[in-house]
Amino acid sequence: MKPVAILRFFPLEGPGYFATFLDQHHIPWQLICLDKGMLPPNNPRGYSGLVLMGGPMSVHDDLPWINLVLSLIRQTVAIDIPVLGHCLGGQLLSTALGGIVTSNPVKEIGWGQVHIEESTPIAQDWFGSDLSEFDAFHWHGETFSIPANAVRLLSSPYCPNQAFALGIHLGMQCHIEMTAAMVKAWCEANIDELLRNHGNPAVSSSEEIQTNLEERITALQSVADRLYKKWITALKN
Repeated sequence: MKPVAILRFFPLEGPGYFATFLDQHHIPWQLICLDKGMLPPNNPRGYSGLVLMGGPMSVHDDLPWINLVLSLIRQTVAIDIPVLGHCLGGQLLSTALGGIVTSNPVKEIGWGQVHIEESTPIAQDWFGSDLSEFDAFHWHGETFSIPANAVRLLSSPYCPNQAFALGIHLGMQCHIEMTAAMVKAWCEANIDELLRNHGNPAVSSSEEIQTNLEERITALQSVADRLYKKWITALKN
């Protein structure tokens, strides 16, 4: 099988549990580190799927790789190679499909419940019929709109658009790829941001985020398994 291309935009926001999942399923993958100056592929046909990770930047920033990545996403969607976006990656996917990224009313940081759109059959295809909500991990200040012809899958009290699907393409605002080590590293690296936003009802403290961390990560990864298992069914040989 051709490898899955994973685009990393920021050193701390790597593939995390998603890479573990691919390894467990014997699926090859290639990490392309744009944060180290690597360029995104100019032709997606050498890959079985395209995955976009998170990052603190915005799709509106004047960065040399933004338009290259948007072009790559459009090419990839056009030839039915599955695309998967996490947080910034979801915003890039929405933008490439004609959606709009704007500031969220509040920053959303830490663990928070998301609701599955149970009345949407497509949401049940991704999550199963036995799950109506779960605790996701959040770290964002912007949000995407749902692109035309796509279907909203998740919402939260502080951010109505938490995930969407367009066929086999999946964009998420929340993070399902987290590991305990990633959560700890993000809290340590962003302690000033957490302190600045103290009192925001959608922002947890570092201590709150790391309470019962192993149990929370285990539960989150069980949800990630559902989504990733469906996504890999469309990988190209």
